[in-house]
Amino acid sequence: MLSYQHIYHAGNLADVQKHALLAWMLSYLTRKEKPLTYMESHAGRGLYQLDAPEAVKTGEAAAGVERVLTDGILPPDHPLLEAIADIRAKHGDHAYPGSPVIAASLLRVQDTMHFAELHPQEFAALEDALKGTGARNRQQDGYDLALSIAPPTPRRGMLLIDPSYEVKTEYARLPGIIAKLHRKWNVGIIALWYPILRDGRHAQMLNALEHQGLPGVVRHEVTFPAARENHGMIGSGMFIVNAPYGMEAQAKQLDQLFSHLV
Repeated sequence: MLSYQHIYHAGNLADVQKHALLAWMLSYLTRKEKPLTYMESHAGRGLYQLDAPEAVKTGEAAAGVERVLTDGILPPDHPLLEAIADIRAKHGDHAYPGSPVIAASLLRVQDTMHFAELHPQEFAALEDALKGTGARNRQQDGYDLALSIAPPTPRRGMLLIDPSYEVKTEYARLPGIIAKLHRKWNVGIIALWYPILRDGRHAQMLNALEHQGLPGVVRHEVTFPAARENHGMIGSGMFIVNAPYGMEAQAKQLDQLFSHLV
């Protein structure tokens, strides 16, 4: 399915959770000088303008990241704020980085980045957003890309899996894909984002993941009011395999931050 475009939802409360945890993990990994590999299976366009008609129409960014920035809810030294400040200095006061651009902002010249995106227009925008970063972008199925690269060189690093879940079978497929990726790349951090929906369709996927015996798992969820009446998403979750040291403490801190938002 190629109908999903994240511009309508960029900077929403789910992005705040996902990107805060992602930025912290990348910051943690770059404390060591050793190079790393960063991969994404569903990259999107990478860079958004929150004053675009699509973003303004839903109002999700205003209730999400813009409120976080206005109210000063994240600690001033949080790496997500560092990435946002960097991007806004380059692209204007309404710019918001998606996960590929957050990664490009926080990673170093010795690190390797791989991004997959199938949507033609989103891929073209991704290429433009990452110009000059050395990122390796491919317009292909993200699971195929990750499985073909794993284990990557350098072996140290992480993969973000962030699908739109437009196709309901995604929930059934993901536990098997993650298990296979872990077998091929047992030292890699694998971070899966998922929506928390009213109908609970994510629960069976999580149950399957938790019964696989994957190492170093941290599962973090936040709930929030639906963006509008009859909207199905009421929260956001991250399931992280081989989570970095300190991830649980960081997740608890994020819980406290979200208590000021909802």
